[in-house]
Amino acid sequence: MVLSSERVISRFRDRREAGRILGERLAALGAEQPVVLGLPRGGVPVAAEVARALDAPFDVLLVRKLGLPLQPELGFGAIGEGGVRVLDADMVRRARITDADIAAVEARERAELVRRVRRYRGDRAPLSLAARTVLIVDDGLATGSTARVAVNVARARGARRVVVAVPVAPPETAARLAAQADEVVSLITPVRFLAVGEWYDDFEQTTDDEVASLLQAGARSEGALRA
Repeated sequence: MVLSSERVISRFRDRREAGRILGERLAALGAEQPVVLGLPRGGVPVAAEVARALDAPFDVLLVRKLGLPLQPELGFGAIGEGGVRVLDADMVRRARITDADIAAVEARERAELVRRVRRYRGDRAPLSLAARTVLIVDDGLATGSTARVAVNVARARGARRVVVAVPVAPPETAARLAAQADEVVSLITPVRFLAVGEWYDDFEQTTDDEVASLLQAGARSEGALRA
């Protein structure tokens, strides 16, 4: 199921505003006592606001885009914690990406994923997702490859229900993702879509320090849920 916002929205001031509005839209999910997971880095400030609105535990879900060797901003797949990998077979074929190319890109991104786990969580264990409703939040979707990996990772960790929620996503991406997630919520689903950043006035890159700080603040009241 794909749900867009009932509120008319044209763009967002910044990620925090987007998260506050998204939290309002997701208020009914609070009854399910969800775990909110932000996708680093840009999704974490959005997720922090959603978690605050729902009074829900908050963590990070580590995934990394696999970018084309000569166009790293264009993804042909993504990887996640636990060895999960999703490839866009059509993109791999059209771009003529070899197995060696895939292995090289994955090795580099896997090393970065491990670095970020250590940087963001330190010695804290991830939140337990067993039998929980999991709300995966990002600052927007383009191809949706990273979100698809995130859904797989959440299910592999025992999630009962997985909802993906974002401020903006093109309708075709949201529809494809809805075939995998239990529900997809997007505040804006524009037919004309070039990039996530065009829907924000302030789309400055989120830093590692900001992500770690938000997670540390959220972790102080969530020790009982960590496995």
